[in-house]
Amino acid sequence: MFFDGSVIDALAKGVLLSAVGIAWIILLVRVVGLRSFSKMTNFDFVMTVAMGSLLAGASQSQEWTGFLQTLTAMASLFAVQYGVSRLRRWSPRLDALVQNTPVLLMKDGVILHDALRATRVAEEDLIAKLREANALDFSSVRAVVLETTGDISVLHGDHVDEALFKKVADA
Repeated sequence: MFFDGSVIDALAKGVLLSAVGIAWIILLVRVVGLRSFSKMTNFDFVMTVAMGSLLAGASQSQEWTGFLQTLTAMASLFAVQYGVSRLRRWSPRLDALVQNTPVLLMKDGVILHDALRATRVAEEDLIAKLREANALDFSSVRAVVLETTGDISVLHGDHVDEALFKKVADA
């Protein structure tokens, strides 16, 4: 690609192609917006993983055509993600298809075992998240929600506004 197949060629390709790949991703994020790498939906998570894989592939390209194809694939994924996020605002049906529903795992200090089973979350994992959130007593936990991203939110304190449960399923 640059030199005659030597070790220097491999090093130069790795450095240059990685730098160009990263610069390309930064440009795409600047054009499409910061939401590109958010974890708001499972679609966003897949996008983030795919970008990492494509960047790795770009940095190991042997030919310019393969490198350009990878950069094109990156831009295409950003375009698809942008299009889907725009369409989700207009179509509740598409939004329901793309977006998972958050699930209530615990409410007012009571573990909802049916929800744990339905979501395949182990009680030990739930308790570990409670410890991470500095919940000192089950009775102080107002709710635990398995979010659409797979993250677990722990709400504890004296009171929780009901608006925080909007579109949260009881499993």
